[in-house]
Amino acid sequence: MQLKPLDALAAELCGVDLAALPGAVNAGSAEAAAALDEIRAAFVRYPLVVFRAQRLAPDSLLAFARLLGEPEVHPIVEGSAEHPEVICVRKPAGKSASFGVGWHSDNSFAARPSSATLLYAEITPESGGDTLFSGMEPAWQALPEALRAQLRELHAIHSASRAYHPVLVGAAKYQQGGPLRYRHSAAVEREVSHPVMRVHPDTGNPGLFVNPMFTLRIAELPPEQSKDLLAQLFAHGAAEQFRSRLRWQPGTLAMWDNRRLWHCARNDYRGEERVMHRVTLTGERPRGPAAPSS
Repeated sequence: MQLKPLDALAAELCGVDLAALPGAVNAGSAEAAAALDEIRAAFVRYPLVVFRAQRLAPDSLLAFARLLGEPEVHPIVEGSAEHPEVICVRKPAGKSASFGVGWHSDNSFAARPSSATLLYAEITPESGGDTLFSGMEPAWQALPEALRAQLRELHAIHSASRAYHPVLVGAAKYQQGGPLRYRHSAAVEREVSHPVMRVHPDTGNPGLFVNPMFTLRIAELPPEQSKDLLAQLFAHGAAEQFRSRLRWQPGTLAMWDNRRLWHCARNDYRGEERVMHRVTLTGERPRGPAAPSS
């Protein structure tokens, strides 16, 4: 295997067949175990790791994901009947993309937000459909020290309501004829509190942990002050200097760390189809500067 850095956030790993890896690991292959260790080490070093020229059916994708953590069933977006943990993210030709098109961190509205996302490209457009990423650890470091000191004491309220509530997004989202299937659950309206500054459990590095899609307000601040501060943080987090850009090809698998990155799918390929398969991994309860991990 060869690790090829792409930028400060991303690297490509070459020389591994991900479809064959789970079987080899489970069979006790020392070479496969070493390859898995390399993948894990690369994912600690880089929050975005890319694999090209893979052939992953949904069951193979899920088997590889299980080597890295515990795949989760999304509480709102339905997975396949055979593999509920695998969501087929299909954008038909002639339609606008509607899933993941704003800056966000996957499932930050959960008490234990998704630690990582694995997204595999089956069909990609000739041009467009890239995914943008933004690094929340460098974004944190670039904030003024006085603001960082304030943010260390604050907590943000996250919720799926703005993205998934039928009153806000329209009841048609929950009709079962679309390219993605949704189910209304208590998770749509539930609110959770997470520290604004999150300490990564593997690296110990601090990072900004709010995002435009799922963060509603700052718990300790009055509404207007909360709104102004979040607007400032959202603009800061999306700055060009913290970004990476992934150009998809059929057979590309990307895995990214939701504790360290925002991402945003580009909606610039209306005339073409795009089909991806997604698995997210269960994470831990976010830990702030002084809170114990769990």
